[in-house]
Amino acid sequence: MKQIALITAICCTVLACGQKKASSGTIADGKTVYKQNCVLCHGPNGKLGANGSKDLTKSTLSMDERVSIIKNGKGAMIGLGNILTEDEIQAAAQFTFDLQK
Repeated sequence: MKQIALITAICCTVLACGQKKASSGTIADGKTVYKQNCVLCHGPNGKLGANGSKDLTKSTLSMDERVSIIKNGKGAMIGLGNILTEDEIQAAAQFTFDLQK
């Protein structure tokens, strides 16, 4: 349990450092957002499963469910709603959806 808390704290620190929100009017690139925020636990292809993360290539979540989890977090995953813009969240959700193909 301490290990999960430590890893979560490290992830939060990494995410908080150097994060830039997309300026309004800019279309977010889902792959870039994913690489900056998700790859540590989910891996570059969505299959890593570090810290209990799910294999995104096998996910059956709807886009709305993906957006909600990205915004609010789930389990050890922190919510990114205060870090990412709505466009970045949507782009990351779409990228994870596309990993299933």
